[in-house]
Amino acid sequence: MNSFSPDQILFEDNHLIAINKRAGQLVQGDKTGDACLADEIKAFLKVKYNKPGNVFCGVIHRLDRPTSGVVIFAKTSKALERMNAQFREKLTDKSYVALVHGKLQNRDSLVHELRKNEQKNKSFVVDSGKGKEARLSYNPIKVFDSYTLIEVNLETGRHHQIRCQLAHIGHPLRGDLKYGAKRSNEDGSICLHSAKLLFTHPITKESMCIAAELPKTSAWIQ
Repeated sequence: MNSFSPDQILFEDNHLIAINKRAGQLVQGDKTGDACLADEIKAFLKVKYNKPGNVFCGVIHRLDRPTSGVVIFAKTSKALERMNAQFREKLTDKSYVALVHGKLQNRDSLVHELRKNEQKNKSFVVDSGKGKEARLSYNPIKVFDSYTLIEVNLETGRHHQIRCQLAHIGHPLRGDLKYGAKRSNEDGSICLHSAKLLFTHPITKESMCIAAELPKTSAWIQ
């Protein structure tokens, strides 16, 4: 179920390939040893273009394993270097959609300081001066009986930032047991989706917007 499929490709040219990541897929290899998108895309490109040697697939950014949505890989070292610079200099714009417990009626911004606990692989809100500043804004899209669908825009990129900050104000993501959700989703996902990424193409300098529809799974359907 979690193996890469060509129908996940949102955009591809000679320099970049954008994927609609499914919840559960790894972007880059980790200690689990499970298959990751970077390696699966390499294998796919090798066959598709009948490449005799090694295939380049550079990881530009990551999404948590249980998160879905837009993730972009570089097909050349030059594209990787230039895209890394855009992310480092905060020249990209990322928009997420989340389904959270409870009702959020109004748009708002959150500012906290977060500290990551490496052993627990979890972030915590801490007192001023004891962590790294985390800023985001959210806007309710639709309010249901028990949940609210919101758009989230990140201003910083801290570990588990959206999950941690929303849980801290009493609205954990649906399915996110690590941050206080009442129950898990059947597919092991959390209801957090990278819906849109805006950036400048590293070679053509064209303004780009890559978007991915929400997963059509029971966790998201109200």
